[in-house]
Parts: sequence; C-alpha cells; structure tokens
Amino acid sequence: MKLKFLGTGTSQGIPVIGCHCAVCTSKNQKDKRFRSSVILETELGKKILIDCGPDFRMQMLNNSEDVVDAIVVTHEHNDHIIGLDDVRPLIFRNKKEMPIYCQNRVGKEIKMRFPYAFSEHKYPGAPSFEIIEIAEEFELFDCTILPIEVMHASLPIFGYKMKNLAYITDASFISEEEKEKLKNLDYLILNCIRKESPHPAHYILPQIIEIFEELKPKKMYLTHISQQLGLHDEVERELPKNLHLAYDGLELQF
Repeated sequence: MKLKFLGTGTSQGIPVIGCHCAVCTSKNQKDKRFRSSVILETELGKKILIDCGPDFRMQMLNNSEDVVDAIVVTHEHNDHIIGLDDVRPLIFRNKKEMPIYCQNRVGKEIKMRFPYAFSEHKYPGAPSFEIIEIAEEFELFDCTILPIEVMHASLPIFGYKMKNLAYITDASFISEEEKEKLKNLDYLILNCIRKESPHPAHYILPQIIEIFEELKPKKMYLTHISQQLGLHDEVERELPKNLHLAYDGLELQF
C-alpha cells in the first residue's frame, strides 16, 4: 500500500494569512502546508481519502490525483470536512454517490452542513454522499481499517490503523487501551502543533517525544503542524533518529 500526504498543516495552513514570521515567509516548499489530509492507495489500486478539508481541490490538482473511491473522516471540524463539496467532479464521473465512512455524530454533522447532498430532489450539480457509520474494525475494498479512538480536547475522534501504519491527527490524549493498538508499528503518524506551551487540543513536541519513546515505532512522522513548530529543516535536525516531520507530497510505502 501507499500513503501520500496531501496536507500536513494545522487548521490555518502555512503560510497563515497576515503572518510574516520566518516559517510563513520561507521559500522552502516543505514549509508550505495545506490542511491535513492523506490519500491511501491499496494493493488493488483503490484510492481512499482520509479527511477532506478546504484545500482538497488544489491538493488533488497539485498531486495529479484524479480518483477517490471512498472517504474516511476523522472528525467533523471544518478543516477536515469542509472540502466535501469539491468532490463533485469525481461523483459526476463515477455516476454514483461518494461513500463517506465516519462516526454517527460526524455523519449527522455532514448532513447538517451539506443538506443539499442528501435532498430527495437535488438541484443540478449537487453532490451525492452515502454516509456509512463506523465504530469498530471494518473492511474497505481490499483494506482492513481499525479505528483508534483518541481525544481532541473533550471530543472523542478517530485515528486509523491500516496494516503496520497508523494515522492520527488532532489528538491531545490517547488511552492506555488504545496505545496497545499502536505498539511496534512500522509507521506512526501523529499530530504536533508546536514545540512549547501546552495546547488544550493538540500534542506539542515534548509530548510527542514521550510517545515516540513509549510506543517505539520504527519511524514516526508528525503532521497537523503550525508555523509555531519552526522551520522544517531546522526542526528535522533537532529530532531524535527515526522521528521526522511529514511534508506535503511525501509518500510512504507500507
């Protein structure tokens, strides 16, 4: 299987509008981050999108991606679902509803924000979504996906484990029970918003290093990164061996 990072930034992306810090004005392409999202390619060539934020259209165009067979959603915040309307060209081409796998609560939020996608009498050009509720391990095409429940402040959300890789974004706490599912991975992908000053809803770098040492993945990549974490190349040099910053366009084989 293959995982490609379509976006690795936090909810404002990088550069942030009106910010003139060293990161936001950097010429290094690895410092430019769309909102967090990845696309999985299964062994049979099916494409599974995890999260669909406001940058979805440009993420697909910039990466020469033109197929999404299904969408899996971590949670209902706008930087993870508000791009769903831009899936329309794929729906029109396939001539069928786009399946969206998510928690029951998230599905209700999608229906509230995109009511026209579920209307009995749709106007021409409206998207069509099929909400599929998930709560435990499920099969999607030739891929087995295990939800990992994490806390995003007080909101329970899902990360996902596929084979020997786990993708988790927007976490601020993972229970011991869920950590058991994350031990000895080849790849652990986890959110890290900044270096210092605890955040109520996201991990910061010292917490990430503790988790890295505890769970011992062969490699760990950080995503959902803000400009406060620092310049990509500088932070990379400071990190422990086998702990890396992800960047937009990075691909992992697993």
